[in-house]
Amino acid sequence: MDTRQLARMDLNLLVAFQVLLEEKHVSRAADRLFITQSAMSKTLGRLRDLFDDPLFTRSSHGMVPTPRALELQSQIQGVLSQVQSITAGQQFDPKTYEGEISIAVSEYVGVVLLPALMQLLQEEAPLLRVTTLSRVERQLDELTEGGLDFAIHVRRSHYRPEFNLQNLGSTKPVLLVRKGHPLRRQRKPDWDSIIQFPRVALYMPNVEEMELIDQVGEVFYQLEHDVREVFETSHLYTAMEVVRRTDCIMMGPPFLTDFAQFGGGLMSLPLPTHQEIQINYVLVAHKRTENSPLHNWLAEKIVGLSQLFNVELEEDDNPYSAFGRTGQRGRWTRS
Repeated sequence: MDTRQLARMDLNLLVAFQVLLEEKHVSRAADRLFITQSAMSKTLGRLRDLFDDPLFTRSSHGMVPTPRALELQSQIQGVLSQVQSITAGQQFDPKTYEGEISIAVSEYVGVVLLPALMQLLQEEAPLLRVTTLSRVERQLDELTEGGLDFAIHVRRSHYRPEFNLQNLGSTKPVLLVRKGHPLRRQRKPDWDSIIQFPRVALYMPNVEEMELIDQVGEVFYQLEHDVREVFETSHLYTAMEVVRRTDCIMMGPPFLTDFAQFGGGLMSLPLPTHQEIQINYVLVAHKRTENSPLHNWLAEKIVGLSQLFNVELEEDDNPYSAFGRTGQRGRWTRS
C-alpha cells in the first residue's frame, strides 16, 4: 500500500464526486454539501486533475457523466460505504460473529468455568473460537501487547492504570488430601502434623505478585520451607490424581472437591491459621478492548457464569463455600 499517495488524498473529494454523480448539477451539489457554487466548481476541477478525465460534460439537462466517471461510480460508492460503516461503529451479532479469543486462565478456575462457558458459547456464539492457556508468564504484558484478550487469575497486589478489572468472586484456600488420609482424624490439623507429609505444588505464574501472598505470607512460607515438596506440575488433574493415590497434600480452593467426577476421593481440611484468608479471582482486560462489543459481551457472560460457583451449604457443615462472594455483574473497575 502506497501510504504516501493516500496521505495526499482528500476524502472529501470522493464525497463531492458521489454527490455530483447523484445530482448531475454543480449548484445543487453545492447546496447539498453546504458550500458555494464557486467552491464546488473548484472541487470538480481537482477531481478532473486527480482522475485525469473531464468526468462530466455539460448538456441542456445538466451534466452527463463520462464513461470514466461511470466506471468509478461503483468503486467510490463501495469505498464510501465502507468508510461510513467503520465510522458508524461495529454491528456485533454473537450468532454470526467469526473470530478468536485468547484467555489465560488458571486450571483451578478453568475446570469449573470453561465447560460452562463453552456450553453457553455453542448456543449463543457458535462460530467464536476460544483458545485458553494455563501457563502464561507476564500475563499483563501479554494483554498489553495483544497476545491475550483476557486473563482470569488470582488478584495481583498492583495493576497499572491501563487495566480494567471485574471481580469474579473469592474463596478460602484449604488443604486437599485423599479420603482416608491420616490428617482426616484432625478436624483442624496443626503445622506439626502437616509437615509430616510431602506436598504437591500446582504451578502458578507470577505467584510473587499475587495479593494472596500479602495476606498469607507466613502460611506460604511454612508450606514452602517446612513442608517437603516432592512434585510440581501445571496440570491440575495430574496433581489431584497424585494426591488421591498418595499421602501427599496440596493447597487449593475447596470447590474442587464439590465435583464428584473430578474431586472424587478427595476431601478438604482448613489451614492452621487464625487469619481471615481470601483468594480473590478477577477478570482482567486491557483498556484497548474497552470499546469492543465482542469483548464487552464476552466479559459480561464470564462474570455471569461466576454466579455458578456459589455453593449453598450450611456454615457449620462447610465454612468454605466456592466463590462465596461474587463481584458485581458487568462492571469494569480501574486498577
